Amino acid sequence: MRNTSMQMTRRAVGLGLATTMLSACMGGGIPGAPAITSRRPTEDPSMRPISNAAFDAWLAQYRARARSRGITDATLDRALRGAGFIPGVVERDRNQAEFRRTLEDYLALVASEARVTEGRAAARQYAGVLSEIEARYGVESHVVASIWGVESRYGQRRGDIPVVSATATLAFDGRRGQMFESQLTAALRILQNGDTTPERMVGSWAGAMGHTQFIPTTFVEYAVDFRGDGRRDIWSDDPTDALASAAAYLSRMGWRRGQPWGFEVRLPQGFPASALGRGSTRSRDAWAGLGVTRADGGALPDHGPASVIAPMGIGAPTFMTFANFTTITRYNNSENYVIGVGYLADRIRGGGPLRTPFPPDRHGLSQDDRLELQRRLNAAGFDAGEPDGVLGARTESAISAFQRSRGMSETGTPSPALLNALRGRT
Repeated sequence: MRNTSMQMTRRAVGLGLATTMLSACMGGGIPGAPAITSRRPTEDPSMRPISNAAFDAWLAQYRARARSRGITDATLDRALRGAGFIPGVVERDRNQAEFRRTLEDYLALVASEARVTEGRAAARQYAGVLSEIEARYGVESHVVASIWGVESRYGQRRGDIPVVSATATLAFDGRRGQMFESQLTAALRILQNGDTTPERMVGSWAGAMGHTQFIPTTFVEYAVDFRGDGRRDIWSDDPTDALASAAAYLSRMGWRRGQPWGFEVRLPQGFPASALGRGSTRSRDAWAGLGVTRADGGALPDHGPASVIAPMGIGAPTFMTFANFTTITRYNNSENYVIGVGYLADRIRGGGPLRTPFPPDRHGLSQDDRLELQRRLNAAGFDAGEPDGVLGARTESAISAFQRSRGMSETGTPSPALLNALRGRT
């Protein structure tokens, strides 16, 4: 979750939307999904704290600033005793590609059929606590479950990087020094408050923590102790405090119970593209007058002023959005993120898939084509990873290896012809 005063993007906190971090249950586990288990320290050597003289000197200077902000020597001694410079954190921070996935790819990652199945199982497993949370904060249980799914795949991928070392490394590095020094200080406040220990305070490479990926400053201000046991524990295998904290945050941001985030709509022929966008708000009657209907052709319900957005253009899935869409942007100000959370929430509640298909990609391949391509590469002995329909570096490497094995021009680029070659048609 992002602190609203900083607008840290999903890439900035390194969450793992399905790529870098992407359930839960005490006892037997969620039926049909892996159980949450304690996480082992990262096996990536670049993500382990190491000694660094310049970092140690910076940390010594920081201690004085932390004391002036109310952090005690006892907290500093305990929290910083094992802290060190993490080179992999700096590498990831400096090499974040200015890269935006298409909505189709994003949904394939965070709202796949597997994620939907796991989400429905998680919602059943935690129906009692989710109902309690909904009653207290007014945020529907399927919405809270969806945020859990998008943020950490229902607790399976909470991160394993020491938060104190990660935030200290980024504060020392200086590219966003002030921002991350505030995160480091907030992390120390959390430890001083007794919510967790330095050993248990782990998360993403940029400090997002727990089942619902709060950054430290957001935790300090919004996390809740739902059971009243004296600790706000979002790291435990029990996700209760994390789920309640996500709901409490959305409630504070203005969540309207009973109002949808949005839904898929159908546009008429000749619909003016100038009417699209979150800045273009109209009443239900005004949209109906322009010929907009629900995706199934039904009449539009009235949930107040609404916008219509088409993230991949007219002809691709299009959505009518309401005030709760904007509320979810306070968690992450990404249009794809909000649609992902909303769509997954609807699927967890029992809704069906999108009615409008996405158009073929720039290579002329549909989502089904891309899935088949990955499956056939794997079957032929070329490792494209788990088929998800998202063609990244691993799939490109597998394509190159296949092309090389067949004496083809080695491009690493997918195409209908390549798919036919894998089918044995050429």
